[in-house]
Amino acid sequence: MGAERRALVGLCVTQVTSWGVLYYAFPVALAAITADTGWSATAATAAFSAGLVVSALAGIPVGRWLDLLGPRRVMTAGSVLAVPATVGIALAPTYPAFLAAWLVAGAAMSAVFYQAAFAALTRWYGDRRVRALTTLTLVAGLASTLFAPLTHALVEVLGWRGAYLVLAGGLAVVTIPVHATTLTAPWARVDHRETSAGRRRSRVPAEVRSGQFLALSAALTLTAFGLYAASLTVIPLLTGRGLSASLAATSLGLLGAGQLLGRVVYGPLAARTTPNGRTVGLIAASAFAIGLLGALPGPPVALVAAAVALGAVRGACTLLQATAVADRWGTARYGTLSGYFAAPITAATALAPWAGTALAEGVGSYAGAFGLLTTGVVAAAALAWRAGRRLPLR
Repeated sequence: MGAERRALVGLCVTQVTSWGVLYYAFPVALAAITADTGWSATAATAAFSAGLVVSALAGIPVGRWLDLLGPRRVMTAGSVLAVPATVGIALAPTYPAFLAAWLVAGAAMSAVFYQAAFAALTRWYGDRRVRALTTLTLVAGLASTLFAPLTHALVEVLGWRGAYLVLAGGLAVVTIPVHATTLTAPWARVDHRETSAGRRRSRVPAEVRSGQFLALSAALTLTAFGLYAASLTVIPLLTGRGLSASLAATSLGLLGAGQLLGRVVYGPLAARTTPNGRTVGLIAASAFAIGLLGALPGPPVALVAAAVALGAVRGACTLLQATAVADRWGTARYGTLSGYFAAPITAATALAPWAGTALAEGVGSYAGAFGLLTTGVVAAAALAWRAGRRLPLR
C-alpha cells in the first residue's frame, strides 16, 4: 500500500474515532450529565459549544503549523492533547472544570477534525483530491452511527463519567498510534512568512485580505449556519406539522443519511462544473431546501423527502467547503489559507444549535425561523456570485 493510500485509510479510522468521541458522544450523554450533576442542559451544551468555538479560533494557527510541520506531527499532537481533555471532561468535579476541559478539547479538535485531514489529503492527492476527500467524508459519516449506540451502552453500564473514561482510552489506543504511523507520506515544508526571495510577508496572507476570499468565506459561513440551524431544529418543526415524535426523529436520521448521498454526488458534479458555478448552485440549492422544508405543510412523506434533500445539500456543501480554497488558490499553502477560511464557518456551526432555537422563539414559530434562514442563505448565494466575479466588496 502506497504512503498516500495508507494515510487515507489511517485518517478514515481516526476521523471516525475523533468525531465519535469528541463530538457525537456528548448529545448522547447529555441527559445523564445533567441528571448526575444538576447542571442545566443549556449550561452543559454551552461548554460543548465553547469548545467548538475554540476549535474555530485555534484552526488558524493550526493551519500554519500544518503547512510548516506536516500533518503527522500536528495531528499526533492533537490526539495526545485530546486524551487528557476527555479525561478532564469525565472527572470534572465542578462546572468551571467541565468548561475548561471542553476548551482544551476544542484546541485538540482543531488538530484532529476535518480541517487538518482535508489539508493533508489536499496536499498529498493534488488533482485527485476530490475522490480522496469524498472517501474520507463518507467513512467519517459513520461516526454517529457507530458511537451513538456505543456511548449509550457505556453510559447505561458505567455512567457518563465512566463512559468518557473508556472513550478517552479509545482515543489513546486508536488515534495516537494511527496518526503517528500512517501519516508518513513526504511533506514539502511551506513557510507562509517568506516570499521566494526570503523576505517576510504580512502575517495575514494577501489572499485572505482579498475581497474574493472574504466574500467566499462569508458566503459559506452564512450557508453553513443556515444548514446546521435548520437541520438541528427539524424535529420541532416537523412535530409542529403533525408528525409523531418517532417519525420526526426518523426524519432527522434520514437527513443524516442524505448527507452521504450529497457527498457521493459531489465528485461527478465537480467534474462537470466550474468552482464558481457549483458554489453558487449549491448555495442556491441550500436556500431552496431550507425554504421548502420551512414552507411545506405536508403530507408527511413530502416532509421526510424534503428533510432528506436538506441533508443531501448539506453533505455536498461539506465537500464544497473542503475544496473551495484549493480550487481557487492552489494546494501549496492549503493549511494556512483554509485555517482562515474555515474559522468563521466552524464558529457558525457551533452557534447554530442555540441560534436556531433562539430565532424560532424570537419570531414565534419554527416556520418563521426557517424563512429567516432562507433569506440569509439567499444573501450568501449573492455573495458567492460576487466573489466569482472577483469584484472588491464596497
